Amino acid sequence: MYLLSQLTKTLKTITMKKPSVVSFLITLLLAAAVCIQGSEPVKDTAGNSLQPGKQYFIQPVQTGRYEGGGLVPSGIATFPTFCPLGITETRRRFEPGLPVSFASPLGVVEFVTTSSIVNIEFHSDDWPVCKEYSKLWKVDDSSSVPNMQAITIGGTQLAQNSQFKIEKAGTEANTYKFTSVTGAGTVGFTPQGFLQAPQIVLTNDNAKTLVVKFKKVDDATTASTSTSRIDKLAALRMFPFY
Repeated sequence: MYLLSQLTKTLKTITMKKPSVVSFLITLLLAAAVCIQGSEPVKDTAGNSLQPGKQYFIQPVQTGRYEGGGLVPSGIATFPTFCPLGITETRRRFEPGLPVSFASPLGVVEFVTTSSIVNIEFHSDDWPVCKEYSKLWKVDDSSSVPNMQAITIGGTQLAQNSQFKIEKAGTEANTYKFTSVTGAGTVGFTPQGFLQAPQIVLTNDNAKTLVVKFKKVDDATTASTSTSRIDKLAALRMFPFY
């Protein structure tokens, strides 16, 4: 109900200033009302609720031959048109990947809840290529393979292809999956490149669903990872190729 109350306040404020956008906001409000039915706070690995704006490492749960390394931006297209960057899972389980933050495009919320709409954004001070693109995740709906659309950076906050939902998944505690807000599929993975690194895609194949946990980035983690960030990026060949 917290989300609805915040959206209601926002609606009243904007109605007085810009009546032309009322119908659009009403649509968003109704969508939010549907989303929050049966929702609950998303928990991190410590059992705390996810907070918008805070940074978290997305930790894929180890499945089969995939080691469960962190998620990183990576070149998935052919040179010289390798932008926008896609997203892959590292081949090393001990590599946490790049942190992300979550935000609601519908207004200010206290916590991230299941089935609520969120934007996902990478955070890094070292971003040597594709700087003209935002760090927001999006579904590449221009893909010629509709059942295997890549997840890339370059999203826009209010665009539907840049909006996701977090749903409970897996058998372990506090494990989740991402789904498209359009209902077009679930975020999963497929082998990519000569190293067969798992590339993050939108899929309808349940066997390929990406099940994850969220580990909050604390000051100690930030200090230990930021000092060698450039070296790690080079070692992982994240920019522009994995």
